[in-house]
Amino acid sequence: MLAGVDGARPVFLWYNIKMSLDRLEKKKTIDLRKKHIGPSCKIFFSHDPIKIVKAKGQYMYDEKGQRYLDCINNVAHVGHSHPDVVKAGAEQMGLLNTNTRFLHDNLVLYAQRLQATLPDKLSVCYFVNSGSEANDLALRLAWQYTGNKDIITLENAYHGHVSSLIDISPYKFHQLSDAEQSHLVHVAPSPDVYRGKYRADRPDAATAYADEVKDIIEKVHKKGHKIAAFIAESLQSCGGQVIPPAGYFQQVAEHVRKAGGVFIADEVQVGFGRVGSQFWAFQLQGDDFVPDIVTMGKPIGNGHPMSCVVTTREVAEAFLSSGMEYFNTFGGNPVSCAIGLAVLDVIEKEDLQRNALRVGQYLINVLEKQKEKHPLIGDIRGRGLFVGVELVKDRVKLTPATAEAQEVIYKLKEQHILLSADGPHRNVLKFKPPLCFTTEDVDLVVEKIDPILKELEEALGLKANNSANTENERRRKLSTDENGHGGLNYSSEGVQEQTKQRKRMKT
Repeated sequence: MLAGVDGARPVFLWYNIKMSLDRLEKKKTIDLRKKHIGPSCKIFFSHDPIKIVKAKGQYMYDEKGQRYLDCINNVAHVGHSHPDVVKAGAEQMGLLNTNTRFLHDNLVLYAQRLQATLPDKLSVCYFVNSGSEANDLALRLAWQYTGNKDIITLENAYHGHVSSLIDISPYKFHQLSDAEQSHLVHVAPSPDVYRGKYRADRPDAATAYADEVKDIIEKVHKKGHKIAAFIAESLQSCGGQVIPPAGYFQQVAEHVRKAGGVFIADEVQVGFGRVGSQFWAFQLQGDDFVPDIVTMGKPIGNGHPMSCVVTTREVAEAFLSSGMEYFNTFGGNPVSCAIGLAVLDVIEKEDLQRNALRVGQYLINVLEKQKEKHPLIGDIRGRGLFVGVELVKDRVKLTPATAEAQEVIYKLKEQHILLSADGPHRNVLKFKPPLCFTTEDVDLVVEKIDPILKELEEALGLKANNSANTENERRRKLSTDENGHGGLNYSSEGVQEQTKQRKRMKT
């Protein structure tokens, strides 16, 4: 009855929301999850999971009102429950939501705004609903455009959960004990200059890693196959926050295009200003590198299920020539596009790309000071608010400190800070917070990490400034800037580049 009275409606709605939040005890929620949710769907901190009921900015709150600092949620890109994003979605939902067979301004206006952040060559958009769907469509575009089938991917890569993407995601298919790798998929070494095949002391690691791709292409041709695409995350996330050496993508693209293939840049986890100095992570390689296809997701809708594939006119025309119509029921609907526009507005209005650069610089600086104190810290690498801290028991042997990384995560959780670890050895602490993260947040996290590391090092018998660690440290410092390790350059050039990009976003 209250729902029909305008003045009482907000009270009625809040009552319903509060009842839904208070309805289940945490144990009941856990029991129902075990009963009705697939057992492969894992949960954070499984022995004592957190029941989150609301979030705002860079904070999340459990059912008891306890606040947690969120250092890992790269989906809530501009901050959890941002009022501008919520308002845009709610207002459009109240007007219309339908599919793209009808004309609607939101679709074309968003495509125009999005394209303005990209190189001119990347001009045609396909809107879908998730990063997985975007990468699956990117493969279809590559197969149709080239007429070829073979795909080159990277060690430890993750591109999504649908069948076509599990095939090109070593991060996933290496977990399948009885599964055979597809004969159409070829895995190149991860361009990791800390732990990989070619390291920071190599004079030209970019060329060495690119030559590995060239060698794969030659072997594929000898078998009578041809390359459709090379796909890579612009910065490897699940692979351990890996920053490719400068020039690597340019050389790979040259080899792949010469072989008749295309270059797919997966920006699902790292796009939309997260790297600070550029709007897209692939732009870190330089203005002379432009992918043929770019995929995006996660931050695009700030938690709303939305994603996009952007490609060239030539690739799009080839996809049309197949004769098969492409249609997506929800991709590019008016609500999604309204939310996408709002996210772009907030990034610009709140200067979040610049904040990512500034706070990311600060984060790496304070972590480098911690590295001087803690022998468990083997490497610090990142760009903007995409930072990895690799823990090792020995800086020369690079023995992964996997158990110690997990201990850090659980100890931080006890102090209401949410961090995670990834990489092939699960020993890389990864920072991917909402872009509203502050220097005060950085100070809090590092203040809590410091004594945890000290306690672990005492248990392991590790001492700071151990002479056994010096040789690898010397090698690491030989090429810090070009390989993405060490401090970020908060330079006037970076600020000028951001200013140009903000102007483009306005068009």
